[in-house]
Amino acid sequence: MNWIKKVLRIGDKIKRVLKKRPTKEEIANSDWTSCCKGPVLKKELEENLWVCNSCGKHHRISCRQRFDVFFGKNNYEILKTPIPKDDPLNWKDSKKYIDRLDDARKKTNQDCAVMIARGKINEINVTVGAINFEFMGGSVASAEGESIITGIQHAIDNNNPFIFFPCGGGQRMHESPIALAQMTRTTLAVNELKKNNLPYIVCFTDPTAGGITASFAMLGDISLAEPNSLIAFAGRRVIQATVKEDLPENFQRSEYVQECGFVDIIVQRKDLKEKIGSLLSILLKKNSDINAQSSDETSENNKSNRAIAS
Repeated sequence: MNWIKKVLRIGDKIKRVLKKRPTKEEIANSDWTSCCKGPVLKKELEENLWVCNSCGKHHRISCRQRFDVFFGKNNYEILKTPIPKDDPLNWKDSKKYIDRLDDARKKTNQDCAVMIARGKINEINVTVGAINFEFMGGSVASAEGESIITGIQHAIDNNNPFIFFPCGGGQRMHESPIALAQMTRTTLAVNELKKNNLPYIVCFTDPTAGGITASFAMLGDISLAEPNSLIAFAGRRVIQATVKEDLPENFQRSEYVQECGFVDIIVQRKDLKEKIGSLLSILLKKNSDINAQSSDETSENNKSNRAIAS
C-alpha cells in the first residue's frame, strides 16, 4: 500500500502546483509576456515598438499603442465617436452580451473596438483609425461601424487623408444582421471619401479576417501590411476542406497575399510612419496636379463658351 500513498502524495503536490498557476488576468497585468524564446519583459518589447528582437514577430497592440507608435506619444487627439444602444437584440448565450461588452470595456478602457484619432504625418493633417483585437476579438458591430463612418466623415470635413489599421475576426455575431449591415455602410462611406479625391491607405495587421477583409479593409488606394500578418476571409481549414488540396505553409500570410496582388507593400512597424508619409506626399501632389489640370480645362472651356456667345 506504500506505493499507493506515494502516488496520492504526488497527486496532491501536482494539484497544489496547478492551483498556484497564474490566471489570465494575472498574466496580462504582469511585467512579462511570451514570444519565441519564452518569457520576455513587456518593457523591452515596448521599447522596440512591440516587435520581438529575436524572431521579428509583430505583437498585437491596442489602439492607443498604435497611435503612440504612429504619431508619437501625446502628438495626437482621440476623437469622440457615437455609441449606439448596447445589445439591440437582447442577445444571450452562456453569458449576456451586455455583460461581455462591460468586461471588454473594463479590459481595454475603450467604448468599442474602434478608435479614431487625428494628428500630423510629415506636416500633413491625417485622420487615423485602428481596431483593438483585445475588444471581443476586434469584431465589428454597430458601434464600430459608427466609429469608422465618423472617422471618414471627419476626414472629408477636414480634407484629410484617411488611414486605417484593421485587425479582427469579422462581424460580431451578437448583433447578427446589424453587424453585417456595417459592411455595406462602411463601404459606402469609403466611396464618399474617394468621391472627394482623398487618399485612403490601409495597413493590415495580424489578424484581419472575415467581414472586415470583405468590406472597407480591401478598398484602400494603397494596401500595406505588417510582416507575417494573417489576412483572410474564410479560415485555412475551411478552404483546405473545400478545395481538397494542401495549402502553402505561408497561406493567408501577408507575404503570400502580396504575391497574389492583394497587398502592395509589406512594411516593418518602425518604418510605417516614414513610408505612409512618403506615400501621402506623392498622392496629395498627384491629386493637386489633377485638380489644377481640371481647373485649367474648366477655365479654357469657359473662355471658349464666352467667345462663341459673343
